[in-house]
Amino acid sequence: MDITNSVALVTGANRGLGRAFAQRLLERGARKVYATARRPETVDLPGVEVLALDITSPASVRAVAAAAPDVTLLVNNAGIQTGTDLVAGSLDALRHEVDTNVLGHLEMIRAFAPALGRKGGGAIVNVLSAMSWFGTRGAGAYHLTKAAAWAMTNGVRLELADQGTLVTAVHLGLADTDMSAGWPVDKIAPSDLADAALDGVEAGAAEVLADQWSRDVKSRLTLTPEEFNAAMDRALAALTAA
Repeated sequence: MDITNSVALVTGANRGLGRAFAQRLLERGARKVYATARRPETVDLPGVEVLALDITSPASVRAVAAAAPDVTLLVNNAGIQTGTDLVAGSLDALRHEVDTNVLGHLEMIRAFAPALGRKGGGAIVNVLSAMSWFGTRGAGAYHLTKAAAWAMTNGVRLELADQGTLVTAVHLGLADTDMSAGWPVDKIAPSDLADAALDGVEAGAAEVLADQWSRDVKSRLTLTPEEFNAAMDRALAALTAA
């Protein structure tokens, strides 16, 4: 897929990775960029078309799909991190993460897939995480939702293959955004993450490992659970000590 002259829609485009996606799409020649957010007044990027969107509301998703029927590239970026553990944490918080990080993305795909198919296939980008593959205390819910979103992405890719829709999973460690502000470690710049993802789309890639952290984590998946957990403990200790 050629980014030039594409019509893109980015969720969570008011800040962080979403804003970077919208900006780089414009800079790379997209014909139109729909920038969506729950609070559309917080979108401050010139040149985009702003739409209100709550991905946890089916009615809101349907309204956006009706307002943007020309989309050829869907970037599912919006997400949350509540800091919830699985056993002792709030089930309401866990459900909110599932509704946003998994079902919200799927709701968007279901709403836009028919139009993408009619226009020759187009592409979908799901912004995931290296935490698709590992968890930590205080982030069990996030790990669960990103693992589920990875599985959902793989399933959707199979189901949309016949209509020619590219489905690209983008994994990263930490990006330099508000969500990771408390981690004094090396982080990928949002614009670099957006470029890596869009380069992957143009190359027809099913998966983009955007930084060394995500590449290292995935390389350990062949280990036994005990070996994997020990390796991740060492990696996390080294990361926080750096």
